[in-house]
Amino acid sequence: MAEQIWDKFLTERDKAVFAASGYGATAGFGNKPALLVIDVNYNFCGDKNEPILESIKRYPHSCGEDAWAVLPVIRKLIDACHDNTVPVIFSTGSVRADGWDSGGWDWKNSRGAEDAAPPANRASNRDGNDIMDQIAPQPQDLIIAKLKPSVFHGTSLSGFLNDMGADSLLITGTTTSGCVRATVLDAFSLNIRTTIAADACFDRSQASHAINLCDMDAKYSDVVGSDEVLTHINTLSDVEYNMPTGISLAG
Repeated sequence: MAEQIWDKFLTERDKAVFAASGYGATAGFGNKPALLVIDVNYNFCGDKNEPILESIKRYPHSCGEDAWAVLPVIRKLIDACHDNTVPVIFSTGSVRADGWDSGGWDWKNSRGAEDAAPPANRASNRDGNDIMDQIAPQPQDLIIAKLKPSVFHGTSLSGFLNDMGADSLLITGTTTSGCVRATVLDAFSLNIRTTIAADACFDRSQASHAINLCDMDAKYSDVVGSDEVLTHINTLSDVEYNMPTGISLAG
């Protein structure tokens, strides 16, 4: 078996347990997937490619250079989906100007107030919840605003998948240990098959990124490289979905 990103974090006992327990079997792709791009916005990427400890001075949730390394990978998957008429769904955060709806987010982060009132030291005037320009959604793509980690929680994601006729999700985005994991677990609970493109996800903690990929691959999702996901997307050109047109009905 090829070496995995999480192998260096596992003990020999861990490896023996996984080998003997039956976990980590390959579930396989669904027949009609949608690509889900989770929270790849300025809050989690910052406004320029720089080391994480510099980026978090202005964007406390930023994943720094690891985020920017992943943007071209996600772009490639999005382009392939557009070329093959596969649905692309983005999620991003949403917060009131007064921060009232932040809920539990502030309990574990002493800089939570910056989500509603960004600090003056940001060179960019971009809203932190704006999706990165490098992967900007097209008119036919769906954008889901959310308040909690899972893209399913309190949103219309399940209904949209139903309407499109999608039976599975190709997962990209951030953070691997947070919103990606929460979404994968909710999909699993709804019997929706998921495949995670490991090199199209990122986290502020490299250890958390690796270990959460390990855990999800063991129990909830297939974790593969983006090249394998790309190959699968390119087999879907003849699959029919009920897609949004992206054309305005006004006028």
